Amino acid sequence: MRRVLVVDDEENIRLVLRTLLKKHGYEVEVAEEGEGALSALDSFDPDVILTDVRMPRMGGLDLLAALKAKQHPATVIVMSAYGNVDLAIEAMKAGAYDYVSKPFKPDEIVLALRKAEERETLRRENRALKEQIQKESQFESILAKSRAMLEIFRTISKIADFKATVLITGESGTGKELVARAIHARSGRKGPFVAINCGAIPENLLESELFGHRKGAFTDAGADRRGLFEEANGGALFLDEIGELPLGLQVKLLRVLQEDIIRRLGDTRDIRIDVRIIAATHRDLAADVKAGRFREDLFYRINVLPIHIPPLRSRREDVNLLIDHFISRNNARLGMSIRGLSTEARKELLEYAWPGNVRELENTIERAMVLADKDVLESTDLPERIHEALDPVQVHLASGELSIKRTTAAIEQILIRRALQKTKGNRTRAADLLEISHRALLYKIKDYKITDL
Repeated sequence: MRRVLVVDDEENIRLVLRTLLKKHGYEVEVAEEGEGALSALDSFDPDVILTDVRMPRMGGLDLLAALKAKQHPATVIVMSAYGNVDLAIEAMKAGAYDYVSKPFKPDEIVLALRKAEERETLRRENRALKEQIQKESQFESILAKSRAMLEIFRTISKIADFKATVLITGESGTGKELVARAIHARSGRKGPFVAINCGAIPENLLESELFGHRKGAFTDAGADRRGLFEEANGGALFLDEIGELPLGLQVKLLRVLQEDIIRRLGDTRDIRIDVRIIAATHRDLAADVKAGRFREDLFYRINVLPIHIPPLRSRREDVNLLIDHFISRNNARLGMSIRGLSTEARKELLEYAWPGNVRELENTIERAMVLADKDVLESTDLPERIHEALDPVQVHLASGELSIKRTTAAIEQILIRRALQKTKGNRTRAADLLEISHRALLYKIKDYKITDL
């Protein structure tokens, strides 16, 4: 951090600071006000901008806003006369690193710059550490550090080179396609990775989509068309939600797995293919087999190498990693500069059960970033469903408890604890808030064994 841009409308201040900073080994450029400073950014690209807070036309606050809009990384230190201290504090709230009061001593300026250098060094080291942690926690395009996911990474590495069929199971949003792509990427197979959601295409079109057709095979078949099996030749075909595959097509898929041949609709000849099948489902296929909804012989054919992805709620250590990753990615994609989350917001995200798993977390972070008023995401930026899900009363009611007596007791305990927390343990005031007598409160505290006041 050796390049400093001095911005001040007083010529003597600019001269003094230029001389002082050059003496201490800094490269220095000067500007009379904010607009001149912005013009100098391209040619000089400063590490630090030392600016007066009050200037004609564009002052320090407006300059800060413009720098933030440009996403310029320079550290800003503001200078303010005695009567402008409030403005300097406002500037720090807007993103300035520090302020120096005028009139200043030379040592104060040098010390402020050195503190800024130390801070920037720590930030660089922190960024490098985060990048190293992310690198160590990343497997292909999957980010995780939980024991369960690391075991999946090891399994992928072991099975990737074998053509055997893989069945990936897990709830919606856990990243089944990412695991499938990682298997293909590690396999060394030169052909493409082709994906299809078996539940998203109508049954009457799905066979043609998978196997292709000859011209005239059906009314709209105006030309020969290759199916996805042929498109994936030499590579991998990912059959997402294979549990939705109609029974008739299950028979045809079984033949492909057994013989490595397909036949287009309306054709009389077989085509030999070399395709690795990777299937995925959120359903319990073993139960579907018992219910007659899925063929038993096909189930055993696709379940050669099973991988189960646990839900996000059972691997909390991955949540923090994913939060920071999604913030960083959205900052780059949306041109934003969100620095992180407040302690309370992060705590809520860690406690939430994430029924929609990683996909829900990703969407939640993006929504919060777009709606946020500050560069740190607050609890108030999170969706209401998260607050409702974490409310103790809602948690108890969602447990399925039907006893009025036990539910009333649970709610009473929650309200008593809230009242005591709000009054900092003052039982008389807590009783007033609860609209019960002091004696009744003491009895309930003893009865419920409430000791952590």
